[in-house]
Amino acid sequence: MNLHADRVTEWPVKALTVVLAGLLLMAGAPSHAQTTDQASTPGSGGCVGDNGGITLSPGFCATVFADKLGHARHLAVAPNGVLYVNTWSGLYYHDDTPPPGGFLIGLQDTKGDGRADKIVRFGPTKADGNAGGTGVAIYKGYLYAETNDRIVRYQLPSSGIEPTAAPETVVSGLPLTGDHPMHPFAIDAQGNLYVDLGSATNSCQSQNRMPNVPGNNPCTELETRAGTWLYDANRLDQHFSPAERFATGLRNGEGISLDSAGRIFATQHGRDQLGQNWPKLYTLKQNANLPAEELVILRQGSDFGWPECYYDDGKKKLVLAPEYGGDGGKAVGICSQKQAPVAAFPAHWAPNDMLIYEGSQFPSAYKDGAFIAFHGSWNRSPESQGGYNVVFQPLADGKASGPFVVFADGFAGPIKQPGQAAHRPTGLAVGPDGALYIADDQGGRIWRVTFQGGNKATGIAAAAPPPPTAQASTSGNPLPPEGIHPNAGATPLPTPPGASPDQVALGERIFEGQAEGGTCAGCHGTDGKGTAMGSDLTSGKWLWGNGSVQAITRTIAHGVPKPKEHTGVMPPMGGAQLSQADLAALSDYVWAIGHQKPH
Repeated sequence: MNLHADRVTEWPVKALTVVLAGLLLMAGAPSHAQTTDQASTPGSGGCVGDNGGITLSPGFCATVFADKLGHARHLAVAPNGVLYVNTWSGLYYHDDTPPPGGFLIGLQDTKGDGRADKIVRFGPTKADGNAGGTGVAIYKGYLYAETNDRIVRYQLPSSGIEPTAAPETVVSGLPLTGDHPMHPFAIDAQGNLYVDLGSATNSCQSQNRMPNVPGNNPCTELETRAGTWLYDANRLDQHFSPAERFATGLRNGEGISLDSAGRIFATQHGRDQLGQNWPKLYTLKQNANLPAEELVILRQGSDFGWPECYYDDGKKKLVLAPEYGGDGGKAVGICSQKQAPVAAFPAHWAPNDMLIYEGSQFPSAYKDGAFIAFHGSWNRSPESQGGYNVVFQPLADGKASGPFVVFADGFAGPIKQPGQAAHRPTGLAVGPDGALYIADDQGGRIWRVTFQGGNKATGIAAAAPPPPTAQASTSGNPLPPEGIHPNAGATPLPTPPGASPDQVALGERIFEGQAEGGTCAGCHGTDGKGTAMGSDLTSGKWLWGNGSVQAITRTIAHGVPKPKEHTGVMPPMGGAQLSQADLAALSDYVWAIGHQKPH
């Protein structure tokens, strides 16, 4: 199988995770082939328990350090081993109710068993009008944290884990609007504070995420978004302005980390919806595999090309985006002047954090390489979703020194969908002892990963594939040959007046991407209960009409360019090419799941 084939083909995920036993990665040009030692499963290789439900590279074990913390985002570890977590709330999480207390959490393991037995919440609460944040870091005796539109710092306590002094504002006025309102950051040894300001739009269109709409030219959004801003961690009361922009053209660079030589690496979330917004240029299968996610090096004045360019990993180059005259991936134009990535990864996996490993607990092969937490895709519909894992990318002298491997997998559980995944990796940190911490914002879990293999000369190898279902991983019961459908056992759906059960069944297949290139499940979940991008269609609450089939048909046909309660913009028909009969069937199905009786 050619793992370097053009990206119009589906990524061979199993080939990425299971190759030859004992084959170690070889230095050379970056690729996406992966290797694994003997297949590892939870509880094997000297591990106690089931590794918290995930699989790991051979020789590594995990404990559940803490659980059910809320929407845990990024992590930082103090010199005394106390782990600090920033949690987030608000529109992205459907304005749900966070756990009581502050959005910041301090955790400590005083027993040495790999589990936090002291957990303290502090900082602002939802009652204070706060929604928490993503970014968090430790620097010179202070805990720095993103909160709403600012970055603040707390003096670390001389004893205990909860800061007692009031926070001080380091930077304020950071933008909070649009598609990427979070502000992850990193601080280097000199106190340089690098802050990611993700783009407000998908591709700088005048109508965000709408089909065939060209991009604004110039894209004035770049003056205040889609780049990295530089501040001084030692100064208070700094204010956001365009003047502090350090690098640009970075659509959403959530993961920022430095290597031992001081190089600044960042991840790049590639743009969405090439197929849905430009159906004459891209098929939905191409959309599922374009563009690549990226690992880049940040330098003063770097321009990574957004919104004019995206990285095509099949062609190994930046190409011109359709909003700016692109022709489906052949034209390069101005993109030849932009900075290409150090390494590339499958499309839409969503790199939410990245950590250059400088600890000594892991084998030496991991030194100065990058762990990347992939939150998991939604925009691969109707193809299968991907990501929901942590990968390791070997690096040397600021370049990829081999292909990435999946280091930890199985976070999602039986269903890889944003709304139904059990866990979604979001944060990474390393402790003073070299242990790796992994956070998840779906179940609020944190894993602590250590190397138990004994031989520090062990090479880099991939984790075993996770069990196909949660039932199989715990009971060992065989699966039925047709698999397990998320709606199995549910009460039969009602049929709208004038429709037929066959029409509802066709609508369900379209919704789930099994017919006519439907893309609905990507935003609304295969169960229709919604995700951060799309509303819950089963709640009986109708935002754009009265819930009738006619009103639903109008909404689907015209799209939702300005959503009322969610972050995801919907193009007409979700970007699919539906006939009137298909549109009617889909409308019947949406009506049916919105009117079904509880069961």
